[in-house]
Amino acid sequence: MAKKFREKLRKFNPFTRPMTLDELPKPLPANPDQRLVKVYVEGYEDVAFWRGIFDHFQNPYLRFEISVPDRGDLPKGKKVLMGMIPRSSEELLLCVDSDFDYLFAGRTPQSKEVTEAKFMFHTYAYATENYLCYAPSLHNVCVKATKNDTRIFDFVKFMHEYSCTIYPLFLWYAYSAQLATENVFPLIDFKQSVRIGYLDIEDNGSKTIEWLRRNVSKRENLLRQRNPRMIEPMKEFEVQLRGRGLTPENAYLFMHGHTLMDNVVLIMLNTVCEKLRAMSIAKITASKKQGVALKNEMSNYTNSLRSIRDVLLDNENYTKSPLYKRLERDIERYIARTIWNMKRNGEIRDTSMIGIIHKLRTGQQ
Repeated sequence: MAKKFREKLRKFNPFTRPMTLDELPKPLPANPDQRLVKVYVEGYEDVAFWRGIFDHFQNPYLRFEISVPDRGDLPKGKKVLMGMIPRSSEELLLCVDSDFDYLFAGRTPQSKEVTEAKFMFHTYAYATENYLCYAPSLHNVCVKATKNDTRIFDFVKFMHEYSCTIYPLFLWYAYSAQLATENVFPLIDFKQSVRIGYLDIEDNGSKTIEWLRRNVSKRENLLRQRNPRMIEPMKEFEVQLRGRGLTPENAYLFMHGHTLMDNVVLIMLNTVCEKLRAMSIAKITASKKQGVALKNEMSNYTNSLRSIRDVLLDNENYTKSPLYKRLERDIERYIARTIWNMKRNGEIRDTSMIGIIHKLRTGQQ
């Protein structure tokens, strides 16, 4: 009884002594037939994302455990993981946001290091946030947040137009980033130039896109006037990026992730979800229910609503993205290579390669 009372006090009192390692719950015993593979990610917010990725690759031979680096000084971030590349192995994987490293294709020192790292996986998209904002998945986010499946807005069409509109400025920002010439077009200016301050859902956001197009055009003209010598080299740079799969239509997947999420997608989702909630409430109030029955129905609906940001952060409907397919193939190749080495070294016994392949395909544990 006293122990439970102390635990309750600890929850409510932020100054209570934290539990020691000996007092914390012990991890469940691992399956001795599975090799434990440590997977280190950049920060706490990335643990759930990469857990969702590796959930698609459960198999009888490898068990993946996702965490931030476990050094005593609790370091986090991409630079920390870059410093761990020499230690990485089949049993220690590193997972990072690509940023521009994939697009730059080894033309910068960090890009070269990331692309050559054998046991480092990167997102191909700029960051995990870009996957969460994958346009074909956004309607489902609205449904989960509002419990209303009515289609009142075409997210795919809008994001196509948005992406094509910001494409010229994306090239300027990416080019200045590769040159490390921050004073040409720094991130803060890029954010201000590609954000949407509002969404008018009439005509699927055409007024918002037109407003954005005017802002982009003004900024692009200013950049051209100030940096005329960059115009020709940028044409060759654009060809290089297109060779990596960049197009005007998918540029939003390669732009700064937090800018996309906070200054574009959440503004869209908040506007659309507000309309969907209003539609649902209007249907309830227009029903024949009255008095307590109507109040209960309204409470049932409002209690079922979820935070839009929370639903977006839990979004896993990006698996049809071509960029995700590339990441998927990278992990599949790693798993096949690792299991082959385990079989060759005698860690997997009494099973033929045909049996191993069958287990992997059927998902047997």
